[in-house]
Amino acid sequence: MRLPSRNLAAPLAIALALGTVPGRAWAVGMPQLDFSNPLLIGQVVWGAVIFAVFYVILSRSALPRIEGVLTHRRNRIEGDLDIARRARDDADRAVDELRRARHDAAAQAQANIDRVVQEARSAAEAQTHEMNHRLMADIAEAEKRIASARAEALASLPGVATETAQSLIEKLLRPAGIENAISEAQVQDAVRTGLAASRG
Repeated sequence: MRLPSRNLAAPLAIALALGTVPGRAWAVGMPQLDFSNPLLIGQVVWGAVIFAVFYVILSRSALPRIEGVLTHRRNRIEGDLDIARRARDDADRAVDELRRARHDAAAQAQANIDRVVQEARSAAEAQTHEMNHRLMADIAEAEKRIASARAEALASLPGVATETAQSLIEKLLRPAGIENAISEAQVQDAVRTGLAASRG
């Protein structure tokens, strides 16, 4: 750091101002400032010169080093602050990404749950529909078998009834010796008439 040369004028002006002050004005309170003594003026002049030399030396050697240290420290502090800001920004971005990831994961999980529930519901409905269809088919088949068995039973009923009636007639009329008085055709006609009356 190089300071302007005009800063050197301040200590020289102070020294000259002190030189213009009457000696007795200083000597009254402080005898060592008696400017009537020629040694004192020389000391003041040499002191100002030495001060100016020290000032120039410091301004050209020590002060630049101090300024360099301060600049380095300031740059380091600013660099650390920049690193801290970037780290904070990275942390904020990481937090935002984590929140988005959690939100996306929750949405995906809910979507998977809804999909599984819908698939289970569809499978249950399909299974129920299949079971109903199978039951209806079994019921229809059973009704067919029942109708067939009923038809077979009704078809065989006249013959069975005729045989039963013929057997009863033979048993009832045999003791009287008139078992041949009623023919089988008459028995069949009577059975048919009775069945027709019962159906009507």
